[in-house]
Amino acid sequence: MKSVFYSCLLVCCLFMTSFTFLAKKKRIVFFGDSITYSGADPNGFISLIRNTLETIHKKNTYEVIGTGIGGNRVPDLQYRLAKDVLAQKPDVVVIFIGVNDVWHFIHPNTHGKGTPKDQYESGLHDVINRIKKAGAKVILCTPAAIGEKHQGENAQDAMLDEYSAISRKVAEADHVPMCDLRKAFMDYSKANNPDNTDKGILTSDGVHLNATGNAFVALYMLPFLLH
Repeated sequence: MKSVFYSCLLVCCLFMTSFTFLAKKKRIVFFGDSITYSGADPNGFISLIRNTLETIHKKNTYEVIGTGIGGNRVPDLQYRLAKDVLAQKPDVVVIFIGVNDVWHFIHPNTHGKGTPKDQYESGLHDVINRIKKAGAKVILCTPAAIGEKHQGENAQDAMLDEYSAISRKVAEADHVPMCDLRKAFMDYSKANNPDNTDKGILTSDGVHLNATGNAFVALYMLPFLLH
């Protein structure tokens, strides 16, 4: 009888241990626009990060999810945060947004519908604080590029720099890590774009990542996720 009891106890302990290990899986959600959407492709930065985390750690330690939608701006993130992010009960949320908030002021298909700076700032605060209230860690990224020329010659460089500065300000005020992709991209372009071209270095079109850009973003983001 005792042997049966201890056998059952052992089975229960193993079951509970397995359940505990599964429950401790860390869920990372990437939240953004078409850059994030494409990042979930097999060779995108989200998939590269997932593969790297699975190589470094046990395969079931992390769950990595992409929730990007093309054309999204900060107000769009505010609107869909509860359904697309908070409902997934994340441990970490990486917010990669800002390009469309600037680009849509001049993009031919958006009729000047960029995001005013005050709405961009208040919207970021809102998204971050709602995520933190839900118990998740936030990593905020600056918008990387609208053109890859490195001497301030891209049409929206000045505005993109202003919005990146707002993102940095928000990250500092809300005490969240700042993944400064804007600075990283410009530094990379200065070192690796001798012809000062507007695309083809880290992007395919000045905005969306090519293979090198996806690898670069994955490598740049990883230390924030491993910290």
